[in-house]
Amino acid sequence: MALYEYVTQEQLAGFDKYKYSAVDTNPLSVYVMHPFWNFVVKFLPTWLAPNLITFTGFMFLVLNFLMLAFFDFDFTASAAGHEHVPSWVWVAAGIFNFLAYTLDGVDGKQARRTNSSTPLGELFDHGLDSWACIFFVATVYSIFGRGESGVGVATLYYILWVVLFSFILSHWEKYNTGILFLPWGYDISQVTISLVYLVTAVVGVETWYQPILWHLLYRDIFTFMIIACSFTVTLPMSLYNVLKAHRSNSLKHDSFYEAFLPFLSPVLFFVLSTTWVVFSPSNILEVQPRIFYLMVGTAFANVTCKLIVCQMSNTRCQPLNWLLLPMALVVLLAVTGVVANETMLLYVWTIAVILAHIHYGVSVVQQLSNHFNIKAFSLKKPNAD
Repeated sequence: MALYEYVTQEQLAGFDKYKYSAVDTNPLSVYVMHPFWNFVVKFLPTWLAPNLITFTGFMFLVLNFLMLAFFDFDFTASAAGHEHVPSWVWVAAGIFNFLAYTLDGVDGKQARRTNSSTPLGELFDHGLDSWACIFFVATVYSIFGRGESGVGVATLYYILWVVLFSFILSHWEKYNTGILFLPWGYDISQVTISLVYLVTAVVGVETWYQPILWHLLYRDIFTFMIIACSFTVTLPMSLYNVLKAHRSNSLKHDSFYEAFLPFLSPVLFFVLSTTWVVFSPSNILEVQPRIFYLMVGTAFANVTCKLIVCQMSNTRCQPLNWLLLPMALVVLLAVTGVVANETMLLYVWTIAVILAHIHYGVSVVQQLSNHFNIKAFSLKKPNAD
């Protein structure tokens, strides 16, 4: 029995008809990473379940987040005059990040290799990817930190939202076109991040203090690349692909409202969280940036996962995520000062969001496992025990 039936019978029927369709045109992915992953997968035992590979890769990102949280909880360690993160931590972060990226690329190949590809595997993979956004963004932030040569916590907050919306764009495309257009930015960013961690271990964070040219700092390049990639590549390509499907009469949702419905909940989440940031009596983002980012990223992952379920089952996206209501209440309590201890309120709400998202994920995995008569983390059939 599932903990709670989040996937409707209509959606289960849609999963039965589902076929994976994706387009990957990134030269780095096609000519470098895929050959590398094809080589790596040959060394994996054939009894190893693809979902276990996916989960292991995700946990490497969580480990990175926790490791940097221990050494740099408030993102000040890289600033001048502060005790810096030990070099071995950056080495570990680089290795763990690349392992996570590699396992994320290998899991699908292992599924095809063992003839165990299922819709659950894709949902599990992309669902964890949606949550992984917050972990790698927050971890990378520690390289520059919030010192004079770093990025302010408010700036990183908006950069995080750019990354989150860039991620959901791909699944919005698939919701409307039926095809997942894999973004170029993901592969490039993962390789770059892994290398930057290792370089930081060798040269030290002090290197990032120095301007590249005139007064242009490395943090400016970091910020520019993320925003420019999102607004000049990811967003235009997403709109182009949807418009192309519309012109060829292959768009799944004809009306403007239905086509853009998946953005309603994310936009409302952005409005609520930004209202809290702007009107916070204790300036909560300055006080607890890491926890606030974690709350935002987890809530957004919940929205994204529900969109992924809808696009894979070819069902209509629900307009509002149920987390919006309690979050609206939490924000109201915070900005009006009704709850004096704003930090405690943030911690309680963050824990609630994480538990709610985990409960949702476990429930969906159990439902689909039962529906397809498979085990999530084993290639053995349940009735084979």
